[in-house]
This record gives sequence, C-alpha cells and structure tokens, in this order.
Amino acid sequence: MNEPIRFQSKIIDVQFGENVKIVEPLNMYGCSIGSNCFIGPFVEIQKDVTIGNNTKIQSHSFICELVTVGNDCFIGHGVMFINDLFSGGGPARGDKSKWKSTVIGNNVSIGSNATILPITICDNVVVGAGAVVTKNITEPGIYAGNPAKKLKS
Repeated sequence: MNEPIRFQSKIIDVQFGENVKIVEPLNMYGCSIGSNCFIGPFVEIQKDVTIGNNTKIQSHSFICELVTVGNDCFIGHGVMFINDLFSGGGPARGDKSKWKSTVIGNNVSIGSNATILPITICDNVVVGAGAVVTKNITEPGIYAGNPAKKLKS
C-alpha cells in the first residue's frame, strides 16, 4: 500500500501588521494582514489577498486569491469567497486569466456560511448568514438571501 502525500498547515510569506492574533491550524501564504486583526482556526487565506486593519475572520472561512477586505470588517464562520465563475463551463484549471477579483469595503460584516462571488461590496454593509452575493452591492444596508437582496437601509 502506498503512503499518502502529506501537507502541513503553514504560514508562508505573509506580511503582518501589529498586534495580529491567529489560531492554528490555518493556511496563509503570500497575503497581507493589517494591524489588530484576528484570524480563527481552519482558515485559508491565499496569495494576493489583502486584509485591512481591525478585521476579524472566524473559523473555517476560505479567502481565495484576488480578494481585498477593508478595515473594521467581520467575516463569519465558514464564509467562502469564489474567484472562478466556471465561465468556460467548468473550472479554469490553472488559467488564472479567467479568475475575477473581489473587493470588500470598510465596516462590512458577512454572516456565517455566506458565499461571495467576484463582486464589489461598498462600505457599511451587513450580509446575512447563508447569503449568496452574486452582484455588486453599491448602497449601504442589510442584504440577505440567495441571491442576496437588500432588506433595509
């Protein structure tokens, strides 16, 4: 019987601001984390991701390449960011030119188990738990549902 190939969780080539708290195990590589941030366990933050100051990322969240999160944000448990829309009918399979970016403004809270497609979210937004954000959010307010819609200002 063959032995499996094993990978350890790691922190590689990460720029940290001051007073950052992380809970292992987690994977972080090629990203930038602002000051006064908290990153919970079982989180993966990939390269070319920027996390602003005073942001909290709860456990089991996945932040893929090409995501920028602003200052004073909250990312709940199990939030998934997507950068590949399967535009060719399936995964890009290494063709990063098909990937899209996501920009999250300042003072944005994203509830547990939300899915964020490659979009832009303006400042001062709350995204409800389990929401699927498929389009840009350009007005502050509370958004929920699948697809996410504005509930109130």
